[in-house]
Amino acid sequence: MSREPLQDGHGRTIGDVRISVTDRCNFRCQYCMPAEGLPWLDRDDVLTFEEITRLVALLTQMGVGDVRLTGGEPLVRRDFPQLAAMLAALPGVEDLSVTTNGFLLERDAEALVAAGVDRFNVSIDSLQQDRFYELTRRDALPRVLAGLEALARFPAAHPIKINAVGIRGFTEQEVLPFARFAREHPYEVRFIEFMPLDADRAWEPGKVLTGAEIRAAIEEHFALEPEPREPSATARVYRFADGNGRIGFINPVSEPFCADCNRIRLTAEGRLRTCLFSLGETDLRAPLRAGASDDELERIIRDAVWRKELKHHVNEPGFIQPARSMSAIGG
Repeated sequence: MSREPLQDGHGRTIGDVRISVTDRCNFRCQYCMPAEGLPWLDRDDVLTFEEITRLVALLTQMGVGDVRLTGGEPLVRRDFPQLAAMLAALPGVEDLSVTTNGFLLERDAEALVAAGVDRFNVSIDSLQQDRFYELTRRDALPRVLAGLEALARFPAAHPIKINAVGIRGFTEQEVLPFARFAREHPYEVRFIEFMPLDADRAWEPGKVLTGAEIRAAIEEHFALEPEPREPSATARVYRFADGNGRIGFINPVSEPFCADCNRIRLTAEGRLRTCLFSLGETDLRAPLRAGASDDELERIIRDAVWRKELKHHVNEPGFIQPARSMSAIGG
């Protein structure tokens, strides 16, 4: 069944949904969660696989073909590859991707590729074991790298992207090692600017190591050439001029890409967010469990998306950080 395209009140057509399948995580990254963790949702509060699949099927009928599964850490959700297979089987899903910290990837890589996951993003903020521990509060780098190598054995998993958050006072030492890593391995490293979504509320503008600064540091050693940027793409991608590798920059703070945003988000307990920095949400779980029809759910979704924010206000006076941290929203 085909429905009218999903559009917001600013004329943007929505084609991408980011779905948090759990708020739980086995890391405690400084830019996301406090060291002691956060209270987890009760199991009954989290959307079931069947509920997620129904909502995705409805969204695909409205033209939302790109589906990204996140958390928390999605691989801690029991039988997660089963959910991936259920979504990959939907006729309207054009691209199914997963963002993971990689800790359980060695266990699940084969099952996820077999399930039909098209693309993988693995979060690695340092290639040095002690500094990885400093930022994630987990001594897990060898296991993450082993998972990455396990995933890389499957041709269908490529290209694999590595996400590193750019934090001033920390990431400067990581830039060149990551640049060399991107040149020596079949991975695209992407630096993401530190955003005000940390549970510790320690974010401040001065802690943002911008993409432009990181790119300049790389270009002191390696020539870069820009690649064309597709509309609604989050990353500005460059290739090394000698052809050995690619590197990307996601700059939501210094170079917002809100005008092209085609994304919505669904939290683990079924709340629709129209912006990463939304201060309000729309509950889809309650009507879903109350027996709402697809047409009724469509009306709720369209009304929420019509009110999608024109832009975030991170760089403006009076900016209010969302009550939820990144782990509770979904990356």
